[in-house]
Amino acid sequence: MTHSIRHVVILGGGSAGWLTAGVLAAEHGGPGADDLRITVIESPDVPIIGVGEGTWPTMRDTLRRIGVSEADFIRECEGAFKQGSQFVDWTDAGPNDTYYHPFHLPGGYDQADLIGGWRQHHPNAQFDHLVCAQPHLCDANKGPKQFATPEYAAVANYAYHLDAAKLGGFLRKHCVSRLNVRHVPDLVTEVRSHENGDIAALRTREHGDIAGDLFIDCTGLRALLIGQHLGEPLLPQQHLLFNDRAIPTQVPYTEPRAPIACQTISTAQKFGWIWDIGLQGRRGIGHVYSSAYGSEQDAHDALVRYIVRTGGREQDITWVPRVRIEPGYRLRPWRNNCVAVGLSSGFLEPLEASSLVLVELAAAMIADQFPATRDTMDILAGRFNDTFRYRWERVVDFLKLHYVLSRREDSDYWRDHRREDTWPERLRELLSLWRYQPPSRYDLYRIEEVFPWASYQYILYGMGFVPQRTAGTVQAAAIQRAERCFRQTAEQTARMLSALPGHRELIDHIRARGLPRV
Repeated sequence: MTHSIRHVVILGGGSAGWLTAGVLAAEHGGPGADDLRITVIESPDVPIIGVGEGTWPTMRDTLRRIGVSEADFIRECEGAFKQGSQFVDWTDAGPNDTYYHPFHLPGGYDQADLIGGWRQHHPNAQFDHLVCAQPHLCDANKGPKQFATPEYAAVANYAYHLDAAKLGGFLRKHCVSRLNVRHVPDLVTEVRSHENGDIAALRTREHGDIAGDLFIDCTGLRALLIGQHLGEPLLPQQHLLFNDRAIPTQVPYTEPRAPIACQTISTAQKFGWIWDIGLQGRRGIGHVYSSAYGSEQDAHDALVRYIVRTGGREQDITWVPRVRIEPGYRLRPWRNNCVAVGLSSGFLEPLEASSLVLVELAAAMIADQFPATRDTMDILAGRFNDTFRYRWERVVDFLKLHYVLSRREDSDYWRDHRREDTWPERLRELLSLWRYQPPSRYDLYRIEEVFPWASYQYILYGMGFVPQRTAGTVQAAAIQRAERCFRQTAEQTARMLSALPGHRELIDHIRARGLPRV
């Protein structure tokens, strides 16, 4: 069956559906007869999952690609800036157990032996603070740009914290009014298929049959097309990553001018961890945990204690519907003429905000390699599935790394995470290598790695992983270059601390006056 791909039907809105629609429409859509038609069918009754409020810096490129004003996004999506993640109590729960995974690469990473210089001359220094200015900016609650910095440009690399429900509505308005995307608010009652197994049309309650050439499943955990209709199973990952529940909440600031954290704060608990995300008028706080190791009531109580301890009031907590996590991903997110994007393709705990990144990467790959005809679709589907299997595997490796390095002894949850039979094979091999050489581009070699080698360094050395030096690995000249790099990072830190505004101050300015547009 050979025909051109002229109509894309996206089932499901939210962040995944509207981001995908926006990227496709900006690249291929339009009002002309030869332009790609894009329809989003969105059920008015499906709630938004409340655990997708953190992003990666890629979101700046995605929003810019679809033509969104950054100032409008900040205003309408409760947006704030994110400069990385801070991990508290993950190593041993001692009094100084905290480190950052910032968005900047280590200063001088391509010029010097930073690890050797750190271990030889600064063994008591925190690796992240020694090689990067960004942890210092987060400690001082500084924004990542100045008032005069143009939209999407950065002084310090940044992503966003955002209200996930508001993001979906904001993108919907932009896609419909600016990008010629058709919005159908309706409920799908039946999936109709061709004889070859391709989806022919979606039957809706109010709008009849909506036919298409390519269908994108953005129905979240329900996976109505890829899972329920086509039967593509999840590859379970709970034997590696134990967490299967999340309790999200929303907590207002007790003071209207309270500081807004410029990083996601992840605090380890007895059988899980708590996220803390600062938006303009509230914090999004939730407990991700394993039901095999602790009860829902225990997780609830730990979450309330954390909220009260960090300045919230129990009576102010808004409880968001609880989330059941089935850790896993689909080996073939693209089957026939249907591709799953977002939670329908898989879901892992939101420890490093990988969900929206994978949506962006999927939308970009579909747009960049859009199939011209049905005949070429299977070739591109094979590439897509290979790419995303690799990406899911690397996300699993990276998340698991946080657990295997922990030295916590307060529960079987942490001890069992350290059992080598629960480690991915590739991570076990890399940890053996990293005893003698730091993570590098040779370990993570694809052009678009979700987590580059520098991310692994920040986690390893933030959690006290001690590399072993062998004969021939220490070069005096490289150590001297490291010292120069450390000095340059310290000088850069001082300049940025004096030049950058406070985080809330920056957001207030953007809300009132916007940002320069290039």
